[in-house]
Amino acid sequence: MRNTYLVCYDISNDWRLRKVHKTMRGFGDHLQYSVFECQLTRADLARCRHLLSDIIHHREDQVLFVDLGPVEGRGDRVITALGRPYSPLDSPCIVVDRDDETRLAGPLRTSNAIQRAREARALASLDDQSGETPA
Repeated sequence: MRNTYLVCYDISNDWRLRKVHKTMRGFGDHLQYSVFECQLTRADLARCRHLLSDIIHHREDQVLFVDLGPVEGRGDRVITALGRPYSPLDSPCIVVDRDDETRLAGPLRTSNAIQRAREARALASLDDQSGETPA
């Protein structure tokens, strides 16, 4: 039987953060920066915990597993938000390597482009809800 888990992490080192993110992509859906929704069997959960345990620094980092119950019998995923509206990530996550000082301008441009795309999606979502068509 599979259960749905929210896996949330707070990793203090960029290298470990990238490794945790890459590992979690193999287990579930990326919802926010450090949050994944995963449908895991007990064996999957044990394997995920083992892989992450080998990556993280146990005194500096934290990974939380929030059990939301069995997959079977659950309704559709309902996610509500306060503040910025929730929008599913429909593109791969971009992980910025801050160790290379010569590439700082590129990640900044990428970060700005991501922010503009989020704002455009939020405006499109508002237009869809109001029934208006953009000019």
